Amino acid sequence: MREVAFIKQNKEKWLEFEQAIFGKAKKNPDELASLYIHLINDLSFAQTYYPKSKTVVYLNHLASITYQKIYKTKREETNRIVRFFKTEVPLIVYQNRRYMLYAFALFFVFTFIGVISAGKDETFTRLIVGDAYVNMTLENIEKGNPVAVYKSGSNWGSAIGITLNNLRVGATSFVLGVFGGVGTVYILFKNSVMLGSFQYFFYEHGVLWKSVRGIWIHGCMEIFAIVVEAGAGLMFGAALLFPKTFSRVASLKNGFKNGLKVWFSTIPFTIAAGILEGFVTRYSPDMPLWLNLLIILGTLAAISYYYLVYPFIVNHKIKKYVPTV
Repeated sequence: MREVAFIKQNKEKWLEFEQAIFGKAKKNPDELASLYIHLINDLSFAQTYYPKSKTVVYLNHLASITYQKIYKTKREETNRIVRFFKTEVPLIVYQNRRYMLYAFALFFVFTFIGVISAGKDETFTRLIVGDAYVNMTLENIEKGNPVAVYKSGSNWGSAIGITLNNLRVGATSFVLGVFGGVGTVYILFKNSVMLGSFQYFFYEHGVLWKSVRGIWIHGCMEIFAIVVEAGAGLMFGAALLFPKTFSRVASLKNGFKNGLKVWFSTIPFTIAAGILEGFVTRYSPDMPLWLNLLIILGTLAAISYYYLVYPFIVNHKIKKYVPTV
């Protein structure tokens, strides 16, 4: 089908969408959801056959607004906080999944750089984390507990201090996205290289497994959250660089709002990681292996499900509103 014929065939339907989402025609949430299904089908068709057309830009913009309208008006939960975590954040993550993918790809690349650098230069880890920390860790390795650092300080003092620091790192990573994402990438680079080099340090001294049993009790949620926060920063930066059909200011405001919501959603995981680090990690050498693995795999599964699987499930629910023909 030629593009002109496609537009002519669907023009009236698209105008109906516009009237619904801009308040010129009253539609209940179920009707909006049904309209949205038809809209994304048209968008998919246009992306396939007219990929560089202004029609794609128009439909993508319309779909985005309709998408938000559905979940702003649909009365699924009366509790705003429940709705925020159950529906709003997963939908934002789904819509911006490419930036989450970029963040995870960069994380693995940067971590690998840290591993390789530490392997090539034995002084690299000292350069990254400092002589004092390396010397302390070497002493702990000699004493048979490479993660003894987590036993220092009180439980509550450690948990609160660590949590506040991680929240600061995540907030900084997100806010620096305002520089087109460059600042976010820098924060992710610094933390990823540090992780890779320090894990290699433990490997080099033959205590990698012992370090994994300790560090990753809290590290699964802590590191995962940092990567998600980097994804939020990239969303913010992309809004500045690629405003699409919006003005640059409007796009930046929208990118900030959505990125802020994603960052805020990581706070419970960051707090949980801090509690685990302050109260549980210190006992990792003494706990049964099965319990150790249960905590590590359980925390990894929980945060992975929420950010990598659940957004697709929430998005898929829209399809149940397709009218039966």
